[in-house]
Amino acid sequence: MEAKLSQALDLLCPMHLRLDAAGHIRHAGPTLRKLNPAGPLEGARFLEVFEPLRPRHLTGMEALLATAGTKLRLRLRRPSRTQMSGVLMPLGQGGALVNLGFGISIVEAVRDHTLTNADFAPTDLAVEMLFLIEAKSTAMEALRQMSERFHGARVVAERQALTDPVTGLGNRRALELVLGNLIAGRQEFALMHLDLDRFKQVNDSLGHAAGDHVLAEVARVLSEELREEDTVARVGGDEFVLIFHRLCDPPRLADIACRLIRRLEAPMRWQGRTCRISASAGITLSTDYAQPDPAAMIADADTALYASKRAGRGRHLFYRDTARASPTP
Repeated sequence: MEAKLSQALDLLCPMHLRLDAAGHIRHAGPTLRKLNPAGPLEGARFLEVFEPLRPRHLTGMEALLATAGTKLRLRLRRPSRTQMSGVLMPLGQGGALVNLGFGISIVEAVRDHTLTNADFAPTDLAVEMLFLIEAKSTAMEALRQMSERFHGARVVAERQALTDPVTGLGNRRALELVLGNLIAGRQEFALMHLDLDRFKQVNDSLGHAAGDHVLAEVARVLSEELREEDTVARVGGDEFVLIFHRLCDPPRLADIACRLIRRLEAPMRWQGRTCRISASAGITLSTDYAQPDPAAMIADADTALYASKRAGRGRHLFYRDTARASPTP
């Protein structure tokens, strides 16, 4: 009869304990035995295996029996110190039956002790809760991965929206954002509008593939000559705008313009053919304006650019100089 009772309790309450009148464990359910791989629980004193947390001061079987029907809070003394909730009921002749559960510690217990569905009673709602937790974790991970993919796609799309596909430089929209930020931050800067000379001849004589090659080489040269904090954008077929952050010194800008033009005049090779171009530039400074305006600065740099073309190409001019040279109406 006792063997059948133990089998029934093992199935219905796999985390039960039967105590004798001295407080020693006579039988432990299979899940509790799994929690103590170091050795059998049978024969051990209950309060040497479990540390009472609430009520805290339980010193013997008499004190344990006094808690009958009330909720106990216990913790394994070793090896994992897993916390459990339980209830004790007297069995007669001084013995007791204790049924335990993990409560809110179930997730940690399953992880620490590698528990499975078989370690819980068939009617235990913990199994369903574990399923919901696992389903939620799976769903959250799927959402996280989806969010990362969407974020990556958005970053790529935003980058493409701001990038010239031929040169890899920023485009006109990127330039507008940079200028807007500089003006909003009241930072000084210089704007150089650079246009390629004789570029149409390359396209007409060698084709657009050669022209794209030349544009890519121009982008490389401009990027090499600029500082990391500066900006260069392709704003038209053979037009580029360079922004020099916190640099409004005309002699330094003149040196940069001369160096750029000199480098761009070097012959470029394309499939065994030679491509020859030059460049003209117009420059304006944010410090020349009481309130810098992107459209006005680009227009003024454009005015200086075409003044330099009329003066013979392959050179640069500052808008302040062309404005002074213009006749007064």
